[in-house]
Amino acid sequence: MSKERRGIHLIAEMANVSIGTVDRALHGRGGIKDDTRQRILQIARQIGYTPNLAARALSVAKSRARIGVCMPREIHFFYDQLWSGVVDEGRRVAQLGIEFVHRPVKILGEGDTQAFRELVDSGVDGIILTAGNPRDLKPLIDDAEQKGIRVVCVSTDAPESRRSTIVCVEPRLNGSIAGELMGTFVPPGSKVAVVAGMLTAEDHRKKTDGFAEAFPKNCPGGKIVNVIEGHEDEDESFQKTFELLRRVPSLAGLYVNTVNCLPVCHALGARGLAGKVKLITTDLFAEMSSYFEKGTIAASIYQQPHRQGQIAMRLLADNLTAKANLPPAIHLSPGVVMSSNLHLFREMRQSDAKLGDLLARSRVTIPA
Repeated sequence: MSKERRGIHLIAEMANVSIGTVDRALHGRGGIKDDTRQRILQIARQIGYTPNLAARALSVAKSRARIGVCMPREIHFFYDQLWSGVVDEGRRVAQLGIEFVHRPVKILGEGDTQAFRELVDSGVDGIILTAGNPRDLKPLIDDAEQKGIRVVCVSTDAPESRRSTIVCVEPRLNGSIAGELMGTFVPPGSKVAVVAGMLTAEDHRKKTDGFAEAFPKNCPGGKIVNVIEGHEDEDESFQKTFELLRRVPSLAGLYVNTVNCLPVCHALGARGLAGKVKLITTDLFAEMSSYFEKGTIAASIYQQPHRQGQIAMRLLADNLTAKANLPPAIHLSPGVVMSSNLHLFREMRQSDAKLGDLLARSRVTIPA
């Protein structure tokens, strides 16, 4: 019996599922529940199992597949991790003949329609996309899908489009967890506010909705007094937060539903309110560490950006090379980061790793 079969059989036995279910979970195929998939993947990680890619490479056609990737460069703390997940998985499937065409945009929601058109015109077979401008992207995505170009949204969605699938941490749940946490952090009757990126983005809007629904349930008499759109701009986020803290001196809490939290930390420091106003942020990067230690950040909702990128890449690569079905959606579980478990997260463990090093070690091709 081969090593691969021993691995699959062992996982099936430990998870109490069929070998077919293990195969679907390991290769990102549909037909199984997400909690079952996550349980199988966790067991696979525990025993150090990875699929035999050499054997897979011999079983698929030798023709190359071209995957277009359109992600923002800013806020780089989050999108570097998302892109590194794509690159890492790309290295893993390089022998399947995957080539990348990278068309990044500067920030979420700006220039993505033009970048998407360029990817389609370049002749890609599939596209991984962060849909910051879902309304204008919808007809482009629909047209691409009609032409047979599979579109995988990652991090934020274009739900009205015909995109093939979405990989993300479910945003409403993300916001709901933040709202429940905030309700336990601040006293009854407290005033809080939300700092969003842009409410036109599906991800940011649904996080705001989830927070707005959960917070009053967990804080009797609590009120959300303002929702700020910072448009992923550090200066704008700082100025709007600084002004909000002046206008509402009794503000008890702030929820930042994008990774752009440093300007909010700076505004709290400038007003002398660091640690006094409870701050819940989103995701994690090395520069946040000192703000956890000082108590400026009470908690952060972790969205597994590296894992999102890996899964998006794996799904599309399997579809293009092995005709694997694309599930309607992959929703990852959000995590809660606090000072006590900060050291457990990859962003802290690999804070010195640079994206350029990942690209230099990668065997994928990124045309200019």
